[in-house]
Amino acid sequence: MSKIGLIGDFDPSVVAHIAIPQAIQLASNELGCQIEIEWIPTSSLEIDFEQKLTVFQALWSVPASPYKSMQGALNGIRFARKHKVPFLGTCGGFQHMIIEFARNVLELSEADHAEENPTSSLLLVAPLTCSVSEKTHTFTLTQGSKVAEIYENPKIVEQYGICNYGLNPEFAPLLEKAGMRVVGVDTDGEARIMELINHPFFIGTLFQPERSALKNIVHPLIRAFIQKAIQ
Repeated sequence: MSKIGLIGDFDPSVVAHIAIPQAIQLASNELGCQIEIEWIPTSSLEIDFEQKLTVFQALWSVPASPYKSMQGALNGIRFARKHKVPFLGTCGGFQHMIIEFARNVLELSEADHAEENPTSSLLLVAPLTCSVSEKTHTFTLTQGSKVAEIYENPKIVEQYGICNYGLNPEFAPLLEKAGMRVVGVDTDGEARIMELINHPFFIGTLFQPERSALKNIVHPLIRAFIQKAIQ
């Protein structure tokens, strides 16, 4: 049995927190495997996080930020990146994936999130031009990317959760040069999906693929995530 850790502070009122276990169950049933999930409170990853995370075959940084401990969430994401653990970040997880990479790979120690520290001089995650909360959009995928191979379609339709922040486009070229590339954009060309090259599975989406479970649909991205976890 494989074990997936959900990095986030569980709240039963958050739609994504209810949908994620359902989405994992749907995909694991289709794959004929057993998956155990465990919620990992972000504050529990402030210290000794490497020892705590070695028991997981995959990690998912979930929506509903700001987290109780931003540093704890970043520690979990860093562990997945450094140790080649399959990783998925959705909504807030996507946003913090960007910050972790900027701080620890690009060495931009002041990189921050506008929701959590709006006065920061280096906002990698900034307010969106227009709110996309609870909206459904069409996205174009980059040919040859892992995400495009998973979806087997150059265009996809997905739904956001409550979302008002995303990648500051000023930093996209710097991130891409270091290996964190934009592989999905919306109709305005804004970055909405990113993946890390030279990693077996390190993908973030600003939308919430887990919401497919609310319609009893197995999502291709979540199925691929679980496939990596059980390998």
